[in-house]
Amino acid sequence: MAPPRTNDAGKCGTSRRSLLAGAAALGALGAAGCSRVATASTTHGGDLLSRLKAQGVVRLGIAGEIPFGYIDKNGNLTGEAPELAKAVFKRLGVDRVQPVPTEFGSLIPGLNSQQFDVVSAGMYVNPDRCQQVIFADPDYQMLDAFIVRKGNPKGLHSYKDVVDKKAKLATGTGYAEIQYAVEAGYKQSDLLIVPDQVAGLNAVEAGRVDAFAGTALTTREVVKNSSKAESTKPFAPLVKGRPHVDGGAFAFRSTETSLRDAFNAELKKMKASGELFRILRPFGFTKAEMTDMTAKELCRG
Repeated sequence: MAPPRTNDAGKCGTSRRSLLAGAAALGALGAAGCSRVATASTTHGGDLLSRLKAQGVVRLGIAGEIPFGYIDKNGNLTGEAPELAKAVFKRLGVDRVQPVPTEFGSLIPGLNSQQFDVVSAGMYVNPDRCQQVIFADPDYQMLDAFIVRKGNPKGLHSYKDVVDKKAKLATGTGYAEIQYAVEAGYKQSDLLIVPDQVAGLNAVEAGRVDAFAGTALTTREVVKNSSKAESTKPFAPLVKGRPHVDGGAFAFRSTETSLRDAFNAELKKMKASGELFRILRPFGFTKAEMTDMTAKELCRG
């Protein structure tokens, strides 16, 4: 998942993701999320974990995207990242999590302006973001895939295919797939940018585009009930000419290394015990998407 490079750091709004069935609940939570959290500590490594234990609650920045982090139709917080956050922070002595919904592009600005304590949205780790925040190690890895019309009439299996066959491509607002398409030679101004994968599915079904690019997980989930579209097999986009695998992780303010390290320690235990996979599996993740990649590796690019 990939927020835009620039946004209004002071903006606090609800998500436009059309997959959110609990829109009313999300709006109410989003309004509450505009208040700031306590000022960050200047202590070496930060003291946020101690403050969260004392408060008994951690605020999670989410972007309303199934299956990564969203409010369900009953108004409950769920998704792979929030469910993992509940388990990890419970281990760290913080019993409750509170969602702070925002637009995906506002996650990093919102974190750094202290509107919430941690980004819990399955955010991809990349060098640009590593200059702005610090990441836990990835809790999953992910390839790309396309939503295409049934039978994949244009035979699109990679960004190179899209370029070579002069296909019309769509992707989501701020998605990493924008850069992958451009790197393959697709003209950025020709991309159709839509709010999310549901809008992408609609664009493919209506014939406005030949393909929508997204994560392998979101594309295969969104086409399940479609009679007109399907998801292609997952593939690795090329970055600097080499196949690239993304990893999604929790993000923290750069001063809060102690909290990040404590989070990583618990995450490592959960990977070893199999608990991480048990938490992620109900959201469509497979064992192929479990990973031992580190944030350090992905920050190097």
